[in-house]
Amino acid sequence: MTRTAAALGLTITLAGCANLWPGVAGPTGGDSSAREERESRQVLELIGYIQRVAALQAEEQQKELNASSQIFSKDRGAYGRVRLALLLSLPGTAFSDDSKAVGLLEPLALKETAATPMYQFAGLLHAQIAERLREQRRATQLKEQLDALKDVERKIMEREQGRSR
Repeated sequence: MTRTAAALGLTITLAGCANLWPGVAGPTGGDSSAREERESRQVLELIGYIQRVAALQAEEQQKELNASSQIFSKDRGAYGRVRLALLLSLPGTAFSDDSKAVGLLEPLALKETAATPMYQFAGLLHAQIAERLREQRRATQLKEQLDALKDVERKIMEREQGRSR
């Protein structure tokens, strides 16, 4: 349920951003319109793909991860990076690895001149996963602080019990 909601959220966000910068020329000059159209289709394909994978059983998801890893090993372009990062960021899977996903997306998300649909999607995905990592780190820090406070409380209780005997 959470995976489907996350995928749906990404779809809605992407749809809202589809015509955000319609006048921006792409890095390839004259064929930028065709390239943007192709990338838009690829982004929509990736969103549909991750929705389908989210609904699969664990074994099938693992097969998809293996296939995406092979695609990426042959072609380290934007499409392969985003596809693999989407799979690695899929919550609730045995292979979920947000750190790897962020690492895959960084070259795309940090590119200053890339205003194409694939790069915009990669930037959005990078920001969301990086924020999730920050929140996980913060939760870990708070848990450690809570555990330390519980230890202090336990020691105080033991000391008080020792005095009352």
